Amino acid sequence: MARDPAQDDEARWLDRFHAGARDVLEGCYRDHFRTVDQAVGQILRGADRETVVQEVFLQLVSDGDLRRGYAGGSFAGWIATLARSRAVDFWRRYRRERPLDELPAEQAAPEPGSRLEARVMVSRFVEEALPAKWAGVFEARFLAGLDQRAAARRLGISRTTLAYQELQVRRRLKRYLLRREGT
Repeated sequence: MARDPAQDDEARWLDRFHAGARDVLEGCYRDHFRTVDQAVGQILRGADRETVVQEVFLQLVSDGDLRRGYAGGSFAGWIATLARSRAVDFWRRYRRERPLDELPAEQAAPEPGSRLEARVMVSRFVEEALPAKWAGVFEARFLAGLDQRAAARRLGISRTTLAYQELQVRRRLKRYLLRREGT
């Protein structure tokens, strides 16, 4: 069977991305700056927004483990998820560092049903209730929206294993959400 040149090019790009090749990382910055800026802009404004956007790219350049966390698929989806996560982390850190009575009213608590409230709840679920071994399944299936085949391929596991882990994640998420409703 003949090899697909596009797959070869993608594999070479991925290897160079994982290795931190300067031209590949510069291309990522040029091609995906707007994606990262929009993702962060859903949560933060002004100087905080700019700070987090630059932190995302700085981490991409300096952290080989982070780069190796991308296993293929939609790079725009992966980096947007990463950017939103960093923005939520920044917002939560900011909120912890300032007394609630000093926060502007719009930041004191996310509006019920808002996108920010959903993002904060997802971050809390990941931190408080999701074992690290299932974080990849949660991200691939629930955040990136990959189908089971693509998610299993991205994570390097069988589809059966993915389906089992996905079931466990769904159960934990259900328990977590029901527990939060009761509080």
